[in-house]
Amino acid sequence: MKQSIKNVTETQAIAEKLAAVVEPGTTILLNGELGAGKTTFTQGFARALGIKRPIKSPTFTLVREYQTANFPLYHLDVYRLGVAGGADELGLAEYFSDDAVVIVEWSEFIQDQLPADTLTINIARVIDDVTHHQRDMTLTAQGPLATTLLAHLQGGD
Repeated sequence: MKQSIKNVTETQAIAEKLAAVVEPGTTILLNGELGAGKTTFTQGFARALGIKRPIKSPTFTLVREYQTANFPLYHLDVYRLGVAGGADELGLAEYFSDDAVVIVEWSEFIQDQLPADTLTINIARVIDDVTHHQRDMTLTAQGPLATTLLAHLQGGD
């Protein structure tokens, strides 16, 4: 599924749609360059789940934990791990459980730690002299849970 988005409101609207159908056990991978809108997406997602605390990127802490009415939400930003790795020693795999929802920014740095069932969201800036804010958001699913979520987003309930 590919969608063009023009602003923060549209980014967060997609996040809200996903939050409405998300289930525990879901892992969402957010990929894109610095400033692409990964944390903006997470803010809309968390707000739609009823989380009132401010959502900040956990770049320096690696993980921020939030509690919704039904499950924990773990927000990981593994940018600091970089290509050097080190995730094995940190125990990040423990966050990927059937009773939580996990959002991972910069997932390419912990590929060997990720579960097989993931919803990947790639956000790419579009060079546009008019809006300067346009992004292309591409969602792909791997595994049964992610495939079901993507079908819900595409209107194929």
